[in-house]
Amino acid sequence: MDHFIYQDGTLRAEDVSIAEIAATVGTPFYLYSTATLVRHFRLFDEALSWGPHLVCYAMKAASNQAILKTLAQEGAGMDVVSGGEYARAIAAGVSGERIVFSGVGKTADEIRAALTGGIRQFNVESEPEMRAISQVATELGTVAPITIRVNPDVDAKTHAKIATGKSENKFGIPISRAREVYAEAARLPGLKVVGIDVHIGSQLTQLEPFEQAYQKVADLTEALRADGHEITRLDLGGGLGIPYARSNEAPPLPSDYGALIQRTLGHLGCEIEIEPGRLVVGNAGILVSKVIYVKNGEGRDFLILDAAMNDLIRPAMYDAHHEIVPVIEPEAATELTPYDIVGPVCETGDTFAKGRLMPPLQADDLVAFRSAGAYGAVMSSEYNTRPLIPEVLVKDDQFSVIRARPTFDEIINRDNLPEWL
Repeated sequence: MDHFIYQDGTLRAEDVSIAEIAATVGTPFYLYSTATLVRHFRLFDEALSWGPHLVCYAMKAASNQAILKTLAQEGAGMDVVSGGEYARAIAAGVSGERIVFSGVGKTADEIRAALTGGIRQFNVESEPEMRAISQVATELGTVAPITIRVNPDVDAKTHAKIATGKSENKFGIPISRAREVYAEAARLPGLKVVGIDVHIGSQLTQLEPFEQAYQKVADLTEALRADGHEITRLDLGGGLGIPYARSNEAPPLPSDYGALIQRTLGHLGCEIEIEPGRLVVGNAGILVSKVIYVKNGEGRDFLILDAAMNDLIRPAMYDAHHEIVPVIEPEAATELTPYDIVGPVCETGDTFAKGRLMPPLQADDLVAFRSAGAYGAVMSSEYNTRPLIPEVLVKDDQFSVIRARPTFDEIINRDNLPEWL
């Protein structure tokens, strides 16, 4: 569910007309709904209400300060994967004790910053990283809380580029070697083992892969406790998918996911941590764009938009599907026309959809890409010297620009010429 609905013939975000925002801000732009963000976070929080837990928003999905602060006010922790994301979380007012640090390539500087500023735990991905954390913590005279990410070799049945829990993936240590690695962690100075971490992928639409992984984590918990380790937290990652195509069968609900966790792991008495990103923010955001031209080609017609692959890379990178709808609601009996929907970037890959059935459109008409809140703005670039597009947040009948569009001068003036030029 989201809060982008047609009312009086035009698409609205909560109680604000999207056409009015476009007239004020200009296109293209990202638009987020506070009500949708809050609702989706609360669904996860309620799904784990049967026991001690912390929902850590995976901020790689969308990391604007306004989004982080909105979720932090709801009680969210944060899952970060870089020093920059850690700094963003701190700047949004999230205490270090509510931040978990994931990612396969943590540097000594990032580790030092997190230990100095406060951290709930590092989710350790490899033995070299574990030793690096030990060294930095020892140098600082402190103790670093860690979980170790285990790779359960479970097929998440998702896109190959976002699967993370198979033996061929770069993430975590093989679960078959976990006891050996935990034994080393116990011997290293400056480390305190607090739990186990697992994450098998993104955009999962079935619960079965989660169940397979969590059963393995349950067995590992018992084995590690028998070895003398104090396992008090289970970090289960995120990955629950969203319905990008509204005709598709809906993925499992957070309540179903929470019930699965209780059934497979609830008996262990551990605090549960989860790290949802896409399901919290994905359907809470849309990309609004304007038609520049309608081009009649050889056997096909093109809608050329002012948004491009640098603004929304997912279709080019993942062959991702996004529902694209007109901002002005078409009449119910309107005959649909197939269009290739493309952007202005000089790449054939700058194509959002082929043969997409749409009501007839013309230049200056507005369209909205649904389910664009996750991995949209955060993956955008200035390719072709196209400015990063604004982000806008709506709450009830108000809207605010939460990231402004830079000018060409601001972009160009970031370049520094050497003395010989």
